Amino acid sequence: MNALQNPLALIGRILLAILFVPAGYGKIAGFTGTVGYATAMGLPLPTVGVAIALVIELVGGLALLVGFGTRIAALALALFTLVASFYFHAYWAVPAEQQMMQQLMFFKNIAITGGLLAFAAFGAGALSLDARRKA
Repeated sequence: MNALQNPLALIGRILLAILFVPAGYGKIAGFTGTVGYATAMGLPLPTVGVAIALVIELVGGLALLVGFGTRIAALALALFTLVASFYFHAYWAVPAEQQMMQQLMFFKNIAITGGLLAFAAFGAGALSLDARRKA
């Protein structure tokens, strides 16, 4: 299993980045609409919050993808994902017919946070820019 550690870490980083990078780009293209949605969800300072989310998703996602500053990027993305879960997937505060889907999305985000925390704890692996910088 040790022979698979670095390729699996690379695949894990790619799969997580696929979630964040397009979301960041999407916020650029649909900034006004995203601010409107954030406002409707009760996010304080929605314009600032969306701008911060955009930067975290885009920069953090790209850093995770290439394995550059992986521990910090993963920690920032984990914190962002956790906070976003409580604002945008508060299943306990929606009508009964929406609860199951929002609960699923909430716990999906909790699981993603766990994966990100593993990268924060253990790093990107040998197939990363972090590893190249150390060498």
